[in-house]
Amino acid sequence: MTRPVEMPLWLLLLLLAFAAVTFASHFLFPSVRWFFRRRLERAVDRLNERLTRPIEPFKLARRHDMIQRLVYDPQVTEAVVGYAERRGVREDVAFEKARRYAREIVPSFSAFTYFSFGTRAADWLGRMLYDVRTGPDNEAVLAGIDKDATVIFIMNHRSNMDYVLVTTLAAKASALSYAVGEWARVWPLSRLIKSMGAYFIRRRSRGELYRAVLARYVQMATTNGVTQAIFPEGGLSLDGRLRPPKLGLLSYVVDGHDPAGRDVVFVPVAINYDRVLEDRVLVAAAARGDRRFGARMTVILRFILSMLWRRMRGKFRRFGVAEVIFGAPVSLKEFGTPTDLDALAHDLMHRIEDEMPLLFVPLTARVLLGAETPLDEATLKARVEAEIAAADAPPPPEPKDGLDAALAEARRILAERDLIRETPGGWTAAAGAGPLLTFYANSIAHFFEDRDAASAK
Repeated sequence: MTRPVEMPLWLLLLLLAFAAVTFASHFLFPSVRWFFRRRLERAVDRLNERLTRPIEPFKLARRHDMIQRLVYDPQVTEAVVGYAERRGVREDVAFEKARRYAREIVPSFSAFTYFSFGTRAADWLGRMLYDVRTGPDNEAVLAGIDKDATVIFIMNHRSNMDYVLVTTLAAKASALSYAVGEWARVWPLSRLIKSMGAYFIRRRSRGELYRAVLARYVQMATTNGVTQAIFPEGGLSLDGRLRPPKLGLLSYVVDGHDPAGRDVVFVPVAINYDRVLEDRVLVAAAARGDRRFGARMTVILRFILSMLWRRMRGKFRRFGVAEVIFGAPVSLKEFGTPTDLDALAHDLMHRIEDEMPLLFVPLTARVLLGAETPLDEATLKARVEAEIAAADAPPPPEPKDGLDAALAEARRILAERDLIRETPGGWTAAAGAGPLLTFYANSIAHFFEDRDAASAK
């Protein structure tokens, strides 16, 4: 037992390596994971003390556990069996397809990434690019919602900056879970976006098994109180107007709602910009009649680096106002049972329309599009004031530097992009700028529909 044993050096090193791996996997790694898990749990507990809507345990569960829970859900299992029968494949093959869908959908939320990096980066980016403004009642709207209810923000989709702005504004309440499309699956965004709690959806998928897995994930998250954000339009507006609502995600929420259980409260969110970063891409897609945007990661990074370089040199000027207004919430319990899904969707979209911010760039674009001759500054101001008075909407807040300064800033934003130009007779729309000016004017066109219809007769 005590005799020395001779062996080659390479074999000794191999044995030591195996011993080190065994020690680490059985003793070290579990202890390290437990140590960091405990620290994370204490950090989340402290975080929840300052959030008005604490992060639900469902959102903090391990991703592997959530995937297992989803694929073994009775409704998903039933969908797997039905899929196998209809397609003539083995059930284990159908089950693996459902598991692949679940891995694709389920996020890997990190409270540290979300609150230590995500919300701070979103706040910095939003305020670097825009003068960010909020509705006067936004905080009161959230404070008035039952603490046990699941909150779902229903938002119009003007720009990919929508994610940034609403993440920032909701950070004091809770962590948002977004449904994001295929654009967010590109490296290196995909892992970051999943760690922020977003879940991927295939906009063009019509497979019944995929829809069953997605529906159950949305329903499980809603039942467990996860705060979510949904774009019912299903994509960015190409012409500046609100698009008709798509009922997919909304139908999953309504179908999975238990009237005797936790309430679901929808918060309409209206977002408008003095400048939409993707405006030329969207208008070009509308002209072609497709939704191929062709925005590459290199283009996006080049734009960000250009903005940072201009900011470092003191030559960067923000893109005007970006305003977010929360409308009156809608309780799913109070809306009626059974729920008329189409009526609910259109009611929410009307509430978004009613709260759409009246900004001075869209107002200026609307006035100049309707002008037959150039307008001097006094006439332009008078017509903008007349539009505000005629709008079927509350007037915008009084600009802090006065109306003249606000209109001058709106003219600067449009003139720097060659959308309007100053002539000896005054300001006029630039040649070829009609589609882009219309894009901005359309964001508030619904406030003038009755008057415009009467004028057209």
